[in-house]
Order: sequence, then C-alpha cells, then structure tokens
Amino acid sequence: MSSDQEFQNIIEKVSQLYEQYGIKSVTMDDVARELGMSKKTLYNYVTNKDDLVSHYVEYVTDQRRCNVEEIKKQDLNAIEELFEVNWHVIQMLKHYNPSTDYDLKKYYPQHYRKLREIRQNNMLQAVKENIVRGKKEGLYRQELDEDIIARAHVSRIENSFANELFDISEMISWRFIREMMVYHVRGIANDKGVDFFHRKLKEFEKKMDT
Repeated sequence: MSSDQEFQNIIEKVSQLYEQYGIKSVTMDDVARELGMSKKTLYNYVTNKDDLVSHYVEYVTDQRRCNVEEIKKQDLNAIEELFEVNWHVIQMLKHYNPSTDYDLKKYYPQHYRKLREIRQNNMLQAVKENIVRGKKEGLYRQELDEDIIARAHVSRIENSFANELFDISEMISWRFIREMMVYHVRGIANDKGVDFFHRKLKEFEKKMDT
C-alpha cells in the first residue's frame, strides 16, 4: 500500500471517529489504536492533533465537492437537481453529530472558519448556478436576481443552524428539509416549475417511504 493510500485510510478512519464521538474526546492514542499502528507511526503523517484536524476539514470539503460534481454529471434539470442534492443532504445528516461542529468551533476556530467559508462559497455557487439553469430551462421566473436569491437562501440555511428556534432533531428531519425546499422553490419557480416540482415531490416522498 502506498503512503498516499495509507494516509487516505487514516483520514477516513479519523473522519468516522470524529463524526461518531466528536473531536475533543478522540485522542491521538485513540486514533493510533483504531488504526492498529503506533502513535510514533501516526506522527510520521501528521505533526499533532491540530494538523490532523486540518486534514479532516480538507477531507470533508473534498467529499462534499465530489458529491456535488457527481450530481452535476447526471442529466437533470434544475428542479431535479435540487431533489438530488437534498437526498444527499438527508443521507449525510443521518451521520451528523452536533458535538463535532461544536468541538471544531470551540477548540479549533481557525479550521471551523475555513470549513464554514468553503461551505458557504460552495453553497452560494451551487444555488446561483441552479437558478441560472432553471431560468434557461423555463422553470424559474426570468426576472429573478440570482445573486441576491442565492445569498438570501444560503443565509436562511446558515441562520437556521445558528439560532435556538429549532432544535437539532428538527433541522435534520425530512419535515424541515421538505418545508425549506418548498419555501425556496415556490419563491423562484414559475407556474410550469411549480407544477413540475410538486409532481417530483410526490415521487420523492414515495422514495423516502421505501
């Protein structure tokens, strides 16, 4: 096994540990033990825990970018793309551990800021591109300002996670995601788009039930 592949395996295992137990409680000894290697060997790949967390953040952002790229490769219109993105979000949230974000924000603020900045920029770009596509496909209203709508939509999502009006169980539920999606699409779609959206919503909810 190449050193690059071994390092990839290390980061994948670390990601699983952090997402299951949080970051603070997982020590370098825990990581080495789970990987079946000595801590000395682990330090051949990273200098300390801060360095390991930095690589974890890079891994998470790369995974999310790859997921978006895979969706874009599919032959989907703008509204179908929204459903596919939300399906991936639902799968991701099944493994969501609030303590991981909490630990990152409290103990590794520089990495948290980097993750949040990348996440916001990627979301802004994805939403804006989706709106431009939807307008070209005749599904969204032509007079929309995609830049303002994209920023408003991302801000709404970010603020939902930052306030106390919803608890975390609500925010990661299909009920919450569904209402956010309905709110967004009905605000940007024309009659043709709204009709298509609700037909796809019925199909998607059948998929959710299986």
